[in-house]
Amino acid sequence: MNSSPSTLRLYLNLIRWDRPAGWLLLLWPTLGALWVAAGGFPGWHLLVVFVLGTILMRSAGCCVNDVADREFDKHVKRTAQRPVTSGALSVGAALRFGALLALLAFGLVLSTNPATVVASFGALAVTLVYPYAKRFVSMPQAVLGVAFSAGIPMAFTAVHAGPTGDWGTVFSATAWQALDLRQVWASIPALAWWLVLGNLFWVLAYDTEYAMVDRDDDLKIGMKTSAITLGRFDVAAVMVFYVLFLAIWVLALIPYALGAIFYIAIGVAALQALWHWQLIRSRQRDGCFKAFRLNHWLGCAVFVGVAGGFAF
Repeated sequence: MNSSPSTLRLYLNLIRWDRPAGWLLLLWPTLGALWVAAGGFPGWHLLVVFVLGTILMRSAGCCVNDVADREFDKHVKRTAQRPVTSGALSVGAALRFGALLALLAFGLVLSTNPATVVASFGALAVTLVYPYAKRFVSMPQAVLGVAFSAGIPMAFTAVHAGPTGDWGTVFSATAWQALDLRQVWASIPALAWWLVLGNLFWVLAYDTEYAMVDRDDDLKIGMKTSAITLGRFDVAAVMVFYVLFLAIWVLALIPYALGAIFYIAIGVAALQALWHWQLIRSRQRDGCFKAFRLNHWLGCAVFVGVAGGFAF
């Protein structure tokens, strides 16, 4: 890999390094689940694994996505100058870089436990499938929702499916012989799947806003998106998705009695959702894109409420 500044800049552009909103959208629900699974601060080891792993896997996903969409992106104003689409980076270079990032993320997972290692393959599979779902699924944002929720069950396996931080455990033949898929599923409580469901609706909300930005271009090239599928009900649907996200997380976490901090944070998140309605109601590109970019603050508010609820 050429290490010249211009080449480095291309790789940073490939993984959207200058736009952290993407990996923050993935990070906040993952950390929220990690705090819930651990009943509070999960320890520095798991925190580092999930923060770095989230950044690395989101970056790897960008590499795969840009390769898969390179022919479509040529016809979309916002994406025409992406490194692979413009030809500044080759397909092979992008895929090699994505594979390197995924391997680094897998190295972090290897410091957890066998069940989490197994779960990580499911997360990788959805990451690889999503870029191609846009060709066949009328609402590919739902597939993205699954991909962006994969860290939630992994958080529970990391906490509940055995000790972490011991490389010997992961590489122990005895540990793997004793592991079966039933153990992996057993380490993921029903609560985790409720959090996944809630997060799926949040992804549908913000990625529909994102799709509204490119609706005109996507119609011309035949791309399938939730903004096109929902038609004139797009704005109403986004708001329903926000409500379902917040309601499911609140109902799922009621047994934890997280207190006033949690509910104040949920209120702040709800106010942000109302602001997003103001931004997207006219369906203007700039407003929809701004709403999408600011969603990470909504997710941050929910996470602060969860972490604060356990701390106090």
